Amino acid sequence: MAAPCRHVGHHIQKNGRFLRININQLFACSFSESKEAIVIPRKKSWNKEAVLEALASTVQRDPTAYPYQFQDDSYLSPRTSIEFKLFSLSQESGRAAAKYFVNSNPKLFTKDFAEPHIPYLMPESVALRLEEVSQEALEERISLRKVSAAVEMYDQLLQSGTAVSMETTHKLLDLICLYCDRDPVQEGTPQTEDRRKPMGRQAMDFLKCTWKENNNAERIFNLLPERDARCYSALIRGMVKHGAYAKAFNLYEDLLNNRLSADVHIFNALISAVPDVRKKNNERWDLIAELLNQMNEQKVRPNLLTFNSVLKALRQCSFLAKTFSPQILNEMKALGIAPSLATYEHILTVFFYKSASSGPSNMAILQDVLMELEGTSFTCQDPNDVLFFATAMKLCLDNKDLELGYKVHSLVEVGENWRLLGDSYQQALYYGRFFNLLCLMEHIDVVLKWYSRIVPSLLYPNPQGMKNLLQALDTDSRLDLLPTIWKDIKSLGHDNKVDLVEELLSLMARDEHSAEVQESFAACALDVKSVFGERPKKEWSTSSLSHISILLLRANKLQKAWDMLQLFKDKNRVPSGALLSSFLTACRCSASPQRAVELVQLSAAFSLPTTPELAKRTLAEFELNDKQR
Repeated sequence: MAAPCRHVGHHIQKNGRFLRININQLFACSFSESKEAIVIPRKKSWNKEAVLEALASTVQRDPTAYPYQFQDDSYLSPRTSIEFKLFSLSQESGRAAAKYFVNSNPKLFTKDFAEPHIPYLMPESVALRLEEVSQEALEERISLRKVSAAVEMYDQLLQSGTAVSMETTHKLLDLICLYCDRDPVQEGTPQTEDRRKPMGRQAMDFLKCTWKENNNAERIFNLLPERDARCYSALIRGMVKHGAYAKAFNLYEDLLNNRLSADVHIFNALISAVPDVRKKNNERWDLIAELLNQMNEQKVRPNLLTFNSVLKALRQCSFLAKTFSPQILNEMKALGIAPSLATYEHILTVFFYKSASSGPSNMAILQDVLMELEGTSFTCQDPNDVLFFATAMKLCLDNKDLELGYKVHSLVEVGENWRLLGDSYQQALYYGRFFNLLCLMEHIDVVLKWYSRIVPSLLYPNPQGMKNLLQALDTDSRLDLLPTIWKDIKSLGHDNKVDLVEELLSLMARDEHSAEVQESFAACALDVKSVFGERPKKEWSTSSLSHISILLLRANKLQKAWDMLQLFKDKNRVPSGALLSSFLTACRCSASPQRAVELVQLSAAFSLPTTPELAKRTLAEFELNDKQR
């Protein structure tokens, strides 16, 4: 059993070295400097936005400001991630309403004041102008993305005996297949009751289209006297996009039977659908290899998306992925196709499939990728390009590699690479992982520097992120900053997270500090108490009540601490003997024998085993009258 395991480990390690060599060779041929002669033009033509672009380049991001999209409206200043989502949706809803009003009343918006011209601000032509039955009317409906109207016009043309050009037919099939034979929601149109459903799982199922049997795309396709590869391409891509994977492969077989050659888009779609039509890993790879061989036989040149589709499909082939991924990179190098960020995201995911597979050799792969990408500015070539940075930062966090984490972030800051961080969710993932890595591995002064740079302009930390920050403060003995962090916890809307608040209170109550720090801790504890008091449904825990009481006692706020003891009774919580002992010590320092007697009575009411000891101390340390004795 040991021998096969050694062979498998050696094979994986060999593939890792082979992959690193391929990566280096790929970059050597992809990013080499051009040796073409530089031709200096006699006259330089500037576009109309050149001045605005030059001015924009002089302005840096303000880390203390809210995200740029909210700076035009003082009422849209989100403090939490929930408010960010709410305000973003509100802003988009208002923009859609304004766009609908402008498009519905184009005659009221005829003057163009913008210089240079901004087409988005002007009314769009959304109404049909051509009513007669003609090919021009059909093309108008296609350009306006009116699926039902375009299909109806096409049927009328066939009924009248008018021939429709193949180019127009291609456009119509593309439109129907893209939107799955449904009219898309036009920007700015008022929403129906069905479309105002909450965006939960049921709403997502409602919005997701599935390919229906014998829909208009299939009907029009079957009516065509002659079908070329372009028609097959539209239907196959539509079937794959909308979940009819087996039907797409059947249609591809029909294409081959008609002695037609597929295009690269057909192969890309079929390769991406392989994991859904084959269940076993070896069957999946066999089908992928067969499609690639057919591409070679039909002399179809693969493109970047072809290889990215193969790598994405390989991610679902378990151990086979590590075996064949280096071969895919080798094929890319042979064809002179430069990888995109999505290519490397797939490679990293394959070699870091499980945390147990992470090791020095795998981290070396990430290090080589970042070293070659250093200083490079990217453009989006694949929809999955936006996943690279979040995945790379996750690997750095899982392996606690701060140096590589800094390299990933420095790559984000090159040019406009930040645009490839993805949507707000992907950005939150990236910056959240980067911040957690800093809290785990960096000195607290550096952590706080980054904290002020990215919060709240780029990140709204989640409760776990704030816990990591508290632990970083504890590690570097900077607990004096806890009251400041509590203010941020409140502003971020995490003051309702009981476990986070208890973590904060326990750190403040664990050790004694200087009088100034204890005073700030006591003020913070009272603020926590007031926040909990405003939420009657929040249950006080015994530890929270004890921590606040101790903090008040250390700041010599005996009356407020005594009020906390009454809260124990009101909330049916039992104080610890150590807490009551601390109270007794505070009573002795303030010379309050009556309070000491009441404390012993309170301990007896709770039936605490420390009651005799408290009574003995009270008799010994206080001057009591006969009644008190």
